[in-house]
Amino acid sequence: MIRFFNEDIDYKLPHKQKTRQWLTEQAKQEGYRIGELNYIFCSDEYVLQVNRDYLQHDYYTDIITFDQREEDDKLEGDIFISVERVADNAKQLNITPELEMRRVLAHGLLHLCGYGDKLDEEATAMRQHEENWMAVFPA
Repeated sequence: MIRFFNEDIDYKLPHKQKTRQWLTEQAKQEGYRIGELNYIFCSDEYVLQVNRDYLQHDYYTDIITFDQREEDDKLEGDIFISVERVADNAKQLNITPELEMRRVLAHGLLHLCGYGDKLDEEATAMRQHEENWMAVFPA
């Protein structure tokens, strides 16, 4: 079950049901099923505080993913997304905020699938997977 929540910001994800189906199908393509997966939309400040409290990082980021799975093939976790950071990234990339949000949603799920992005080669592979997933979002 994929659920979407707002924490300290008012955000309405476009195409919720399509997005759930798309994420579920992409996880399946990676060999996983979805358990309880929560996307929490929030502000820059909220994500910064989560970053400080749980990861001891003192910087802004667009997404933080917490893996809470209990079974190897079942994805479960909480994914915090800064709506403000996503909007800023979209401006810099000259794309719509909706498109950038979709990429970030995929990014969080890819982390749960085991993909990293700390090393250059990991980031390249992550970006390629994001692009592949984006290309199959239902019309």
